[in-house]
Amino acid sequence: MRKPMSILLASTMLVASTASADPPARTRAATPRRSALASLPIERRTLENGLRVVLSPNPGVPTVAISVVYDVGSRNEPSGRTGFAHLFEHMMFEGSRNVPPREHSALIESRGGEDNGTTSEDRTLYFETLPSNELALGLWLEADRMRSLAVTEETFENQRQTVMEERRMRYDNEPYVGSFLRIHELVYGEYFPYAHSVIGDMADLEAAPLAAVQEFFDTYYAPNNAVLSIAGDFEIDAAMALVEQYFGSIERHEVPVFEAGEGPGATGARRETMRDPLANLPGFHLAYVIPPNRTPDHYALEMLVTAIGDGASSRIYQELVKRREIVQDISVYTEDMRGPDVLGVFGVMTPDHPATEGRDALLAIFADVAAHGVTAAELQKARVRLRSMFVFLFESNLSRANQLAEFELVSGDATGIRGELDRYLAVTNADIQRVAAAYLVEPNRTELLVESGAASGEQP
Repeated sequence: MRKPMSILLASTMLVASTASADPPARTRAATPRRSALASLPIERRTLENGLRVVLSPNPGVPTVAISVVYDVGSRNEPSGRTGFAHLFEHMMFEGSRNVPPREHSALIESRGGEDNGTTSEDRTLYFETLPSNELALGLWLEADRMRSLAVTEETFENQRQTVMEERRMRYDNEPYVGSFLRIHELVYGEYFPYAHSVIGDMADLEAAPLAAVQEFFDTYYAPNNAVLSIAGDFEIDAAMALVEQYFGSIERHEVPVFEAGEGPGATGARRETMRDPLANLPGFHLAYVIPPNRTPDHYALEMLVTAIGDGASSRIYQELVKRREIVQDISVYTEDMRGPDVLGVFGVMTPDHPATEGRDALLAIFADVAAHGVTAAELQKARVRLRSMFVFLFESNLSRANQLAEFELVSGDATGIRGELDRYLAVTNADIQRVAAAYLVEPNRTELLVESGAASGEQP
């Protein structure tokens, strides 16, 4: 389960706005009634050009959400070309053949909708929510930029400067963020796909030539490398007619297969200390290499994190924050990567308590779980929490569209999401104890201690 800080580092969002243009004609249709998660309405289609389409009618609210996820993220970037996937999250709002720069969002907003995009190591996602009679507008806009994004010197330079400023503001000038970048470098080591940051290296962004940026788009932004998901108040046949109309003629092309290579392993405990001039209090990171997301042991590790680390009633919060008062902020999370994943801990200490004290307290809790598992009450709370999360996750049309698009992309069949909650609920205390003993061990641990304040003579 990702926590707020890891979301900040793994993905970035963009909102664009301006004037208007001539959209397609408006459409409106009815749909079947809402179903529970076990019988979530899901239709899967594939166009001749390879575009996978997932449709989930939900007439509860007269809106429709559209998600387009491309199978490209920062893991696809070669050394020296970091930040390209995230740069394209910005570039995709800078105009296409029939849409001037920044009018994509302006058109959606003028019809009462919202849009955005996110980039992670594993994918790039674009989405919008509109009144249900504006489905054609959203599909037309997404198809136009898939087909004919305007990668010009002007738009490229504009967005390169925007991304570089984002790096300075949200990464280089925020306390503790540099330590999140560093823990990734440490835990992944020579495994470049995940060792470098999604935002990219400043030197790579400065040196990026326009031709390389155009090549990145031509390589990965193809219909056969994407999933289109629609959720909300629509009729399936009418929606598919629009999808065929707008996306059907976009040509497919061969996309390089991602070569995962050998990921990091348990090579012995790694330890490092860094000074953060922007931090007022010391902090610490712990990181453990774990199996990829949506594998059996990963479900058990997520349940472990939820059982002992979720919320103010959790064992970790009660012990470190409430009882001992040595930590003022603590998060335990899994990164949820498609490749080798990480279970991480980040804590900020209270005044007069060293980072080693928080680290040792966490290690003692992990050792206890490895020896005895979690309590019955902790496991029950985790199961209730997961049930609640899944209910709310699929209430929103936008969240539903995003989840289905990503599940189809990663797992190959969006209908498998119907059984996702059951996979969590099937985790037993014995499973949690076993994975704690297998993965939360010293040879598999990376530690990063964060010292607060500037060194003597150093300016923050």
